[in-house]
Amino acid sequence: MDTSIWIDFLRQRNESLNKKVITQMEEGNIVAFSAVFGELFQGVKNEREENIILEFWNDLPQVDDSLVLIDAGRLSAHQKLFTKGIGLIDCSLLAACKKHNFELWTLDQPLFQTAQALKIKIFN
Repeated sequence: MDTSIWIDFLRQRNESLNKKVITQMEEGNIVAFSAVFGELFQGVKNEREENIILEFWNDLPQVDDSLVLIDAGRLSAHQKLFTKGIGLIDCSLLAACKKHNFELWTLDQPLFQTAQALKIKIFN
């Protein structure tokens, strides 16, 4: 699950998305990825928000992302993703999806289109 989904979920912007996220969590289909949670922590405004994010981080299964930044850099270089506006964090998410055969759930259109081009499964 990309940062864009988490942000909408945490801000309670969309009731149907919130229900979908909760259902997917209950079914064990959401995993915590350190780069995404790093982005979430980067945007916290107070201790309450930090604690909420930390609780999700601790409660969800976590992706083994050892060497994912190496994989992300290689993927970016081979696919020229930096020139398409896809940064290293998004590349690391793409690399993790490829490595673990995860579906990507995102609201970010450039990331969505890149995932499709790389034949990464998309969650709808």
